[in-house]
Amino acid sequence: MGIVWLGLLLLVLSQVTLEQNEPLSSVEERESLLELRGSLGLRSKEWPRKPDPCLIWVGITCQNGRVVGINISGFRRTRLGRRNPQFAVDALANFTLLRSFNASNFPLPGSIPDWFGLSLPSLTVLDLRSCSIVDAIPSTLGNLTNLTSLYLSDNNLIGNVPGTLGQLLALSVLDLSRNSLTGSIPASFAFLGNLSSLDMSANFLSGAIPTGIGTLSRLQYLNLSNNGLSSLPAELGGLASLVDLDLSENSFVGGGLPPDFTRLRNLRRMILANSMLTGALPGRLFSDSLQFLVLRQNNFSGSLPVELWSLPRLSFLDVSANNFSGLLPNSTSAANNATAAVLNISHNKFYGGLTPALRRFGFVDLSSNYFEGKILDYMLNVSLDINCLQKATNQRSTMECASFYAERGLSFDNFGQPNTTKPPTAESSGKSNKTKIILAAVFGGVGLIALLVLLLVLLLLCARKRGNSNQRGNGVGPAPVGSSPPNPGVLVDFPNVGDSFTYHQLLQATGDFNDANLIKHGHTGDFFNGVLESGIPVVIKRIDMRSTKKEAYLSELDFFNKVSHQRFVPLLGHCLENENEKFLVYKRMTNGDLSNCLYYKNTSEDGTLQSLDWITRLKIATGAAEALSYLHHECVPPIVHRDIQASSILLDDKYEVRLGSLSESCAQEGDIHQSKITRFLRLPQSSEQGTSGSSTSICVYDVYCFGKVLLELVTGKLGMSAASDTEVKEWFDQILPCISMYDKELVTKIVDPSMVVDEDFLEEVWAISIVARSCLNPKPSRRPPMRYVLKALENPLKVVREENSSSARLRATSSRGSWNATLFGSWRQSSSDVTLTPAASGTKLERASSLKLSGTTGSQSQGSFHNGGEILSSRRRHSKEILPEPSGVHDVERLELE
Repeated sequence: MGIVWLGLLLLVLSQVTLEQNEPLSSVEERESLLELRGSLGLRSKEWPRKPDPCLIWVGITCQNGRVVGINISGFRRTRLGRRNPQFAVDALANFTLLRSFNASNFPLPGSIPDWFGLSLPSLTVLDLRSCSIVDAIPSTLGNLTNLTSLYLSDNNLIGNVPGTLGQLLALSVLDLSRNSLTGSIPASFAFLGNLSSLDMSANFLSGAIPTGIGTLSRLQYLNLSNNGLSSLPAELGGLASLVDLDLSENSFVGGGLPPDFTRLRNLRRMILANSMLTGALPGRLFSDSLQFLVLRQNNFSGSLPVELWSLPRLSFLDVSANNFSGLLPNSTSAANNATAAVLNISHNKFYGGLTPALRRFGFVDLSSNYFEGKILDYMLNVSLDINCLQKATNQRSTMECASFYAERGLSFDNFGQPNTTKPPTAESSGKSNKTKIILAAVFGGVGLIALLVLLLVLLLLCARKRGNSNQRGNGVGPAPVGSSPPNPGVLVDFPNVGDSFTYHQLLQATGDFNDANLIKHGHTGDFFNGVLESGIPVVIKRIDMRSTKKEAYLSELDFFNKVSHQRFVPLLGHCLENENEKFLVYKRMTNGDLSNCLYYKNTSEDGTLQSLDWITRLKIATGAAEALSYLHHECVPPIVHRDIQASSILLDDKYEVRLGSLSESCAQEGDIHQSKITRFLRLPQSSEQGTSGSSTSICVYDVYCFGKVLLELVTGKLGMSAASDTEVKEWFDQILPCISMYDKELVTKIVDPSMVVDEDFLEEVWAISIVARSCLNPKPSRRPPMRYVLKALENPLKVVREENSSSARLRATSSRGSWNATLFGSWRQSSSDVTLTPAASGTKLERASSLKLSGTTGSQSQGSFHNGGEILSSRRRHSKEILPEPSGVHDVERLELE
């Protein structure tokens, strides 16, 4: 019997093989394939002209001599095809039996034609991810009733999501993420009964989540994060099969978690971060299957459910930056299974002593709470800052801790000192009130005197700066490096920062630090190429402690101890055994840094000097912006890089950015209040702060330096990001006049002549130039935050393509959704403030300097934690707190024309 079954199996397999190996029988389909080959500019390497497509061509699937599948994912165009890439696939209409079309990661600039939904009735899989597609999704796609998978993510799609997609009853996977779609989620999606995965994240969707989504019984993955959705329906609790839920970065104002969410018993991953949720967590909300929970940066209150501490599979818990309070559980049942789990409950109001319940977590952040008592012996990878703990550094003051505990009628242990504070009694309340009145009067008087002194100092500084302004000018060059040295008190747990290498290992790796392996002499050490015994290529930095501050390498080690993200150069380890020399070991980046690889020799052809194409340059700019946005907006406190230039942008073999030169990075200085006072009194800032920012320890300094890097990518003139003030000024005088929001052709005068830029790409180059100019605004307060710069680089055409109604929308509302929808129309206002001749005090601005920069609802960092490639932090603020609401785009246009 087994032999019979084996024979039948072999017969079926042979039949399938014969069907797949059968030559193409349709002459019309062969001609259509050749037409498609020509319109897309495909190479002979994948699609040779003469051989049979069914037998030889890569990505062609045939059945019974007919084409049923076309896959050009990741293909490269010919040199001629790269000059004018288009969405030219008209020949597809002739493949009536086509079931699958995959063009992911293949540039198809243009819009999806309407006939797609009319001429391909057999299509089951349509994959157009990362194809540079623009415009709206055609409603005719709703006619593809056999479609099971539709991928349109990572494009530039705009407009509303067509409700006709609800007709795709066989659809299992729908991915529309990372586009610029607006409007609401269609209610017709409730009819997609076979849907198992729905991803509409990172768009500009608004309104309520349709209640019908809760009826999709087969839905396992739901991601609606990073939109402007306004309500959280209880019906989502009916998604019995849901495994992964991400609704973070929305605007569920005034709402809490619906009690019906307790029915999600199969949920393994729940992310509801930064979504304006309030109230207490429902009881029995979490099932034993939960592994990953993020509720950070909301306004939850009350205590954490007790069962949350004992979930057997929980590996990541982040509830930071809320208003949770209460004691840690005393139960040790969950503490016996020590894992690599992560716990972040920072920036809340937890109090009391530390308990063994923390033992199960490998990485813990308890900072910015009110814990008291002793630190437990086994707590190693833990952050305890800003608490009330004994024998710990950087804790709250005695008065602050005592007041917190007294408000709750509790005793405070006074950091282990004998005079432990107790709750106030009725007898002492009268005396306490009198004492408070006296103290208030004293401190009020002292504060008034201090304010008067501060005003006097500001006026003196103002007069002094005015006296020096004629001599020093308003240069936009960077301030000297090292103006804000790292904290000498930095403590680093060295065993957790990569591997520990011996000095002998590093000598072997570098050939005794042979000059042939020397890469360069940096300002914090010498860099050498090397190869470890395991064969891993590395770069080793040798730091001479006799000529370098100790804080430099300690600060970098502390950075890698706290931060782990894919956009930073990997630190493999260190060698600290020598007193006079320290060594840091990094993974070597195949393509070096941007300053060395923007131009390269073409070894495959004639050895001539070639330059990176525009797509790669934009990819590099976006990667660097992602790294800086992470430092500025995802870390608490915000981290300033302080050394952004072409040589600090490292590139791997795929030209992915790995930011280096991290020895100068530090926490942003707390100068926000002083800046507000200066603006309130309308006092002029110093020439340095009015340009690049004299203090290199503020985020706007990084933004300014990044603007110079963007111009280097556009113009091809390397070296300006590290040039002197005079050189930079001369450079700006030549380039900035060619960047105008209203004249695209001007930018052609400064574009790198070695870079082939067609009409489609020229619009992107124009947009990035405008973004760069905004970053170079001489007024730090008017430079865009890096999160907005990153959004602009991800959607550059939005910067220059503005709808006529955007001005009215800007004036009418400042809600999160509408700010997001109109963000890209605001660059003209920021870039308009950049002067053409910074040193001339009476020079007229090219744009009206009184205009204000608009922005989406921003965030202020409140809590951070290390989890692989993520630091989970950032807190929402109203858009008006970040940047003033703009006065209207039409006003800008009128001033421009004048």
